[in-house]
Amino acid sequence: MKMFKISASALAIAAAATAADARDQVQITGSSTVLPYATIVAEAFGENFDFPTPVVEGGGSGAGRKKLCEGVGENTVDIANSSSRISQADLDLCAANGVGEIMEVRFGYDGIVFASDVNGPEFAFTPGHIYNALAAEVLKDGAIVANPHTTWAEVDPAFAAQDILVFVPGTKHGTREVFDQKVIIAGCEETGAMEAFKAANNGDEDAAEAACMKLRTDGRSIDIDGDYTETLQRVDADKNGIGVFGLSFYQNNTDKLRVATMGGVVPSTETIAAGDYPVSRPLYFYVKKAHIGVIPGLKEYVEFFLSDDMAGPNGPLAAYGLVSDPELAATQAAVAAETPMGPLN
Repeated sequence: MKMFKISASALAIAAAATAADARDQVQITGSSTVLPYATIVAEAFGENFDFPTPVVEGGGSGAGRKKLCEGVGENTVDIANSSSRISQADLDLCAANGVGEIMEVRFGYDGIVFASDVNGPEFAFTPGHIYNALAAEVLKDGAIVANPHTTWAEVDPAFAAQDILVFVPGTKHGTREVFDQKVIIAGCEETGAMEAFKAANNGDEDAAEAACMKLRTDGRSIDIDGDYTETLQRVDADKNGIGVFGLSFYQNNTDKLRVATMGGVVPSTETIAAGDYPVSRPLYFYVKKAHIGVIPGLKEYVEFFLSDDMAGPNGPLAAYGLVSDPELAATQAAVAAETPMGPLN
C-alpha cells in the first residue's frame, strides 16, 4: 500500500465551521455489510494520513441514509454506507432538511448467500425453493394456499427432512431489499405464484408483488435486525437454522458455515465478477457534498477508499471479499471532480 501524507493544516475550513469549533473526525454510519470495508479503510487512513481515524458505525443502510439526511452541519454525519441504492424517499427527506447535493459512490459488489451449520446437509437452492419455504402463501395444486411446508423435504424431496428455519435480514437492512427482489420476487415468479396473484387481483401487478413479499409469521422466517454476527449466533444456537449473509462475512467464517448454491452456482468473488451468481448487489456510500472542505479529511478519505490500493482487485478490500467495480476509474474521476448524483433513473 502506498503511503500518503497530507497536512490537515492545509485543508481550508469553510464558513459553516470555524477552525476553533470544527469537528476534526469524519463520521460515517449505515450498512452492516459495508461496515467492515469502511473500517479497514478508516484504520488504514488513520495510519497513513495526518488526519484522525474516521469514526465508523453500523445500524443499517436505511437508518444510515436517514441520518445523512437529518441536515447539514458538524453535528450531522458525513457519509452513509449502504448495501442498497438510495431511494427517492431518502432524497426527499434530504431536500426537506436542507441537504442538497449528494455524491453517490459505488465502490464494488457483494453477494448475499444462504449458509447453515458447517456440519449440516448441503442445499442447492433456487429462488423458488426459498419462496416456497418462506412465503405466507404459495401455489399448490393450482391454487394459492397458506404455506403448508414445515420441512425442506416438503419443499423439494431432494432436500433433507430438516425443519424450515431461516434467519432473514430485517427491513432496515439494505440486504433485505436485495433478498426481497432477487430471491422472494424471483421465486414467486419461478413458482407461478406471481401469475396466480395477478389473476386474483384483476391483473394488478403492484398488488401481486405485495402479496409475493408477505412472509410467513409462524416462526419459520425470522427477521434479524442486528448484523451478520447475530445471524451467525442464531445459526450456531439452532443447527436447523439457515442464515442470510453477505458473501464476505461467509468467506471469513467458512469454519462455521456451509454455503448453499443458488441456481446451480457457487457464490464467490469470481462468479459474482463474471455475472453468474444471481444474488449479487452493488455496494455504495453517500457523501454529503456540503461537508467537503468543511470536515478535515473527508474528500481525502473518499479518494483513499476508492484508490486502486484499497478498492482495486489486488487491494485489501478484495482480500476481504469485495468484488472490485470494473468501472472504478470512472467513479474515481467523478469523486475527484466532486460530481453530485443526478436524479434516480
